[in-house]
Amino acid sequence: MACLSDYEVKVLLALNESLKGNKKFSDFLLHNGFPELSAFSAAVHSNTEALDWLLKNGYPEFAILSNAIDGEDNAIQWLEKYNFHLMSLFAAACRKEDQAIKWFVDNNLDVFVFLIRTIHDQLLFQSWDSSDPHRMRRS
Repeated sequence: MACLSDYEVKVLLALNESLKGNKKFSDFLLHNGFPELSAFSAAVHSNTEALDWLLKNGYPEFAILSNAIDGEDNAIQWLEKYNFHLMSLFAAACRKEDQAIKWFVDNNLDVFVFLIRTIHDQLLFQSWDSSDPHRMRRS
């Protein structure tokens, strides 16, 4: 099983851009050996097909990470049970848990801080988008 820490910084920076909605970077990840990161990015954006793809193609940890970021208790427990401590901390930081954010900052894991900030911003946007009665629903 993979962990976010297994990837080179330049790949994680491409993931960050994909999470911001930049299709060029999502396509780069998809066609250059990192389809799991492209699917993870889409799953963070509530794409259930991407979530299913992760589960069916050997990357359940990224599907579960997406759910843990959303605060699903079973997903959080799964990450801990299977010793995905970094990803559990990452999910907690994305949920704005101060101690988790502090851990990434204190350990100079800047690329993860960028990812956390981007995911938090995207989740905030999704929350605003879903509560706007004037918007057409995307799902």
